Amino acid sequence: MRPPLLALGMMSGTSADGLSLALGEFTPQTFKLRAYRTIPYPAALTAKITGALSLKTSELSRLNFELGHFFADQAGAFLKKTGTSSKKVTVIGSHGQTVYHGPDDSPANTLQIGEPSCIAEKTGIPVVADFRPRDIAAGGEGAPLMPFFDQYFFSEKYGRALQNIGGIANVTFVKKGLPPLAFDNGPGNALMDAAVRHFTKGRKAFDKNGALARRGKILPDLFSKLQRQPYFKRRPPKSTGKELFCEEMIPAAFWKFGPEDILATLTLFTAWSIADSYWRFAPYKIREVIVSGGGALNPVLMAHLKDLLQPAKVLSAESLGLPAQAKEPLAFAFFALRAIQGQVNHLPETTGARRACILGKIIPENPVR
Repeated sequence: MRPPLLALGMMSGTSADGLSLALGEFTPQTFKLRAYRTIPYPAALTAKITGALSLKTSELSRLNFELGHFFADQAGAFLKKTGTSSKKVTVIGSHGQTVYHGPDDSPANTLQIGEPSCIAEKTGIPVVADFRPRDIAAGGEGAPLMPFFDQYFFSEKYGRALQNIGGIANVTFVKKGLPPLAFDNGPGNALMDAAVRHFTKGRKAFDKNGALARRGKILPDLFSKLQRQPYFKRRPPKSTGKELFCEEMIPAAFWKFGPEDILATLTLFTAWSIADSYWRFAPYKIREVIVSGGGALNPVLMAHLKDLLQPAKVLSAESLGLPAQAKEPLAFAFFALRAIQGQVNHLPETTGARRACILGKIIPENPVR
C-alpha cells in the first residue's frame, strides 16, 4: 500500500476577509486533516481586494504579486508552525482571490489573483493554481468546483447536501449510486458583509456571531424585493458572484433603516435563498445538510436554515471533524494533488463543461530540490 501524501491547500474566498490554509494527508480513498488555520488580512489589503475592480492595470498587477507574496509567506509560516518540512509536502493548491467571475460574458471569463510563482519560489514546493479557467475554456461555468471533493469523500446511501456558505453560497447534492447535482445557490455572506461594511464605513467586514441580525426586525418589503432576483429561478448548472450579489442589489431607499433591521432581513434572505434552491432543485429527499464556510459560524443564519430545511438535519462541518473554514482549502489541496498526478479533478456535469479536464496551472519545483 502506498504511503499517504501531504498536500497544502489555500483558499481566499469572495468575502476577502482572510486566507485559510489546510494541510491534508491523502490516500486514494481517504483524507486526514493534519492542521488548519485562517489568517485575517490586514485591513489595507482587504480594502485593496474589495476595490480590485476599480484598480488601474498597473495596480491590479501589483496586487497580484502582493497577494502572491502574502500567500507564500503565510504558507511558509504555517508549515514551520506545524513542524512540517517543505520537502515532505508534495504540492500546494492555491485557489487564489477571485476578482471577477463572468461565465455569462462573451467570451466567458474569470480572474483569480495571488501569483502562484511567488508561492513556488519562496516555499520551494510545486504549486497548482488558477483552477477555474480550464473549466470555462471547456464550456463550463468555472464553478462550483467543490462537488468533486464532496462526491469523492462524502457520498452516503441517503440524500445529503454539502452546503458551503462563503462570500457566495454553493451546494452539492450527493447520494451513492446517483450523479451529483451542484451549483451556486445564493449570496452566501456577500450581502450581509456588504451591509456591515456600508454601515461601519469599512471598519468591520462581517456581522460577528450574527449580533446585529439578532437585534433587528425583518423588513418585509426589502425581503420580497430581494426574492425577485431572476437568478434563483435559473436551472443548474449555474454560478454567480459578487458582481450580482453586491451592495447595489439593496435599493437605496432601504438604507434609511438601521443596521440591525437590514442585517436581520439579509440574514433571513440568505437562508431563504439556500432553502429555496433545495425546494426547487434537490433531485431527491435530503436527510442531512452539512454546512461549511464562514456562514456556519453565524448562529442566527444557522438557526434560520434549521427552521427552513426541517425535517432535514442541519449540521456544521465540525460534525465531520472539519473546522467550518477548513473544507475548502483541504479540497484545493486534493485538487492540486490530482492535477500533478494527471488525474481529473472536477465534475463537468456540475459545471456544464463539455468534457472532464485536469484543472489548474502547474508551477513545477526547482531542479535543485
